[in-house]
Amino acid sequence: MELLDWIVLIGTLAFIVGYGYWKTTGSKNVEDYILGGKQAQWWTIGLSVMATQASAITFLSTPGQAFHDGMGFVQFYFGQPIAMVFICLIFIPIYHRLKVFTAYEFLENRFDLKTRTLAAVLFLIQRGLGAGITIYAPAIILSAVLGWKLETLNIVIGVMVIIYTVSGGTNAVSVTQKQQMFVIMVGMFSAFFLVMSYLPSDIDFSKALKIAGANDKLNILDFSFETKSRYTFWSGITGGFFLALAYFGTDQSQVQRYLTGRSVRESQMGLIFNGLLKVPMQFFILLVGVMVFVFYQYNSSPLNFNPAAQAAIENSEYSTAYHQLQEEHKDLEVKKKIAQEHYSAVLDVKDYEMIVAAKNRIQAINKAERINRDKAKEIIAKADPDIETNDKDYVFIHFILNNIPTGLIGLLLAVIFSAAMSSTASELNALGTITTMDLYKRNQKGEKSAKHYLNASKWFTLLWGIIAIMFANFASLIDNLIQLVNIIGSIFYGNVLGMFLIGFFIPYIRRNSVFTAGVLTQIIIIGIYYFAIHIHDAGSEKLGYLWLNFIGCALVILLALIFETTSRSGKMIGLRK
Repeated sequence: MELLDWIVLIGTLAFIVGYGYWKTTGSKNVEDYILGGKQAQWWTIGLSVMATQASAITFLSTPGQAFHDGMGFVQFYFGQPIAMVFICLIFIPIYHRLKVFTAYEFLENRFDLKTRTLAAVLFLIQRGLGAGITIYAPAIILSAVLGWKLETLNIVIGVMVIIYTVSGGTNAVSVTQKQQMFVIMVGMFSAFFLVMSYLPSDIDFSKALKIAGANDKLNILDFSFETKSRYTFWSGITGGFFLALAYFGTDQSQVQRYLTGRSVRESQMGLIFNGLLKVPMQFFILLVGVMVFVFYQYNSSPLNFNPAAQAAIENSEYSTAYHQLQEEHKDLEVKKKIAQEHYSAVLDVKDYEMIVAAKNRIQAINKAERINRDKAKEIIAKADPDIETNDKDYVFIHFILNNIPTGLIGLLLAVIFSAAMSSTASELNALGTITTMDLYKRNQKGEKSAKHYLNASKWFTLLWGIIAIMFANFASLIDNLIQLVNIIGSIFYGNVLGMFLIGFFIPYIRRNSVFTAGVLTQIIIIGIYYFAIHIHDAGSEKLGYLWLNFIGCALVILLALIFETTSRSGKMIGLRK
């Protein structure tokens, strides 16, 4: 990185942190700190909700996901707009009517304290893990690529977030997220137009799409009913819907964003705004990854994008075998470029048979390249079992550092840091709120002042920030990072969502039944994840992880109905005796 890149990077981050601290410090009471005085307008809510979801993992992993697997991942988000409508009609009016600080207050009003505590604890577990990952994800990649110490990066990201989140609470999160979203979108659009400008002069956007399509990167919709597939239209509409419904309807990091709305209408409009823009935004980010794939059809790429893997190989007994694969990779790249140029030429001729033949040639070369990359991963794993061989998360950052002009590198790195800060800030804000309001305050004996709970919120937010940094320092990279975050959410979200749906729609079910069903469901879902997904390699799972959201939701409702019916039947028998 050049001096200009450092100036852009440090200047952007310093401005966001400094402005957030200056603009929002000095909350007068716990309502100001947690709910921002309930003065947020719809567009602030919409951007804040979007920024909370769009972590650094989104901008690091999603392009790499598209590079390797194409646009199919966008199906994951198909259920989100439907979930937004459902939340606007059901969740938001109830939350505003009850004037809650957290989503889980509703569960106590409907059931009892232990059910509220169960849901709060499940949230703290999964979101505490998520906060560590949102720090760790960009840190480990930037560490590997830039040569910085991982622990240092974890601390830098964590401390920057803690400074303004602890001082300003929800207001600080909302204020900074608007700036972060601006930086993020400017950076991504810059990357898109740059990668298009780097393609050969005869390759316009239309031809680039045809090249991507010839390599099966534009297979957006999969209508198969294969439950083993991670991303299909049906898993997106069902599992994705339940995941989005649980995330936006019951996850405090999101609920807290729209509880700040000055009215029900403002909160609803903010969520609808998010629902309308989220799928196009994810589509665009995936499209950036597809265009990066097209770029590497004409330009050289590493056999494995993870630089740590290259370093591990060079110092091992497998270096000779790996170098042989590299030579084969270079030969394939030459053939691939020639084949792509031929395909581009026959597209102009518009001869169907020639186009099909050229397309088959390209697919054969890319298949050989994938086989080569898989062999390289096997060698890397032998050289150092601790090195991550899955390089999806390194594709986009490699492109940035090796092809982007000076100055814009700093901006795109600022995008990654900004995204990490925005999502982490929301998570720490929510973790501090849940710990204060659902656990600490609810179990306090005697009255405490508003100032006391304001200070408690700040201290708990600081504590969770430290915990997140510690977890980030001990985390390990598993598969694709954006999938890891969604897998963690899918393990817990369906169960919690089911409790809320019971509370909303099934008055027949009482507190003991829903609590017992919630505990048992969580145990079963963890078991399903371990035996049907975790112990299998990607692509060979017995069940796509998105289905866990639907299964968890349906299972807790079914078990609660069974327990309640059994309990009532037992009491009726007792009365008859």
